[in-house]
Amino acid sequence: MAAEDTFSTMLANLIESVRDDGFTRVFVLMPQGLDLGLGTQALHLPTKHLTSSEMGENLPSDEQRRKVILIPIGHTEQHAYHLPLNVDTLIIEAIANGAATQSPATCATLPVMPYGVSMHRYAYAATTTVGGRAFEDFWLSIIDVLVGRGFDRFYFLSGHGGNMSFLVNIIKYAGERHLRIFCATAFLHTAGHLGAPVIEKHRQSKLGGMGHAGELETSFMLHLRPELCHMERVVDEIDFVATPNYYMDWIEGGTLVANPPWYDDTKSGSYGAGSFATAEKGRIWLETAIQEKIDHVAEIHKQQEMREARRKDGFGMWQNIKLS
Repeated sequence: MAAEDTFSTMLANLIESVRDDGFTRVFVLMPQGLDLGLGTQALHLPTKHLTSSEMGENLPSDEQRRKVILIPIGHTEQHAYHLPLNVDTLIIEAIANGAATQSPATCATLPVMPYGVSMHRYAYAATTTVGGRAFEDFWLSIIDVLVGRGFDRFYFLSGHGGNMSFLVNIIKYAGERHLRIFCATAFLHTAGHLGAPVIEKHRQSKLGGMGHAGELETSFMLHLRPELCHMERVVDEIDFVATPNYYMDWIEGGTLVANPPWYDDTKSGSYGAGSFATAEKGRIWLETAIQEKIDHVAEIHKQQEMREARRKDGFGMWQNIKLS
């Protein structure tokens, strides 16, 4: 599929999401000269054509080829009554920017993508989705372009749980397509070897209090953008249909993977206890999330360097492949 077809499919899915919520006049703003097959839904900005250098301002430069390229992806969806629609985007953007700022020699970040995949789209208004297959095709195209420019280390960062299964597919396809890259992801953020202990140390809600728009995300937002939080509207909902091997929390547990309707479990759209959130916990958890990602970046570098050494030594099947 051509890159423009992939992008236009994503946009069409987003438009349909908004139309499903009852909006009848939905348009896409785009530069002059770009069509994407959207017809009358496209509104072209009255600007000059962008030059190649202008279009590439947000892309990593050639000098950053040996860095890990961070690819932060958020989402635009409901976050109960007290938080804005861009929670996932704002949080993962802060984490990616923090990592790139604190460790500029090891990583660089792409601009955050504010749209992802929601499989509970019809449950709550204002929840968009680009569609799973379109999401995979789009990001594989991005990897293809960057690999073609000589980049070989990538780390997808997601602020939205609905993206995760599709990101795993992207990682697998990218690794099969480009044998000499290291492309990785991790389950959300603040959930690994550094984040999990710090969450447990400071959390006050019981299990189920951090699924969605709960203590964790609300704390992040109180630290990052308190003016967007309406704490007087918080509704705590933790009475989920939970069993030992299927339950909802930030670090999900159990062996069952399923996707039952959200409206079995929550009336407000919250999977958690936002009333326990504080800005101070948000600060602590953000600092931890950034350090966890920097640590992952170091590991990606180590993996790629060790693997390249084996390849150049002709390990296994590589003895039959001529390396440049």
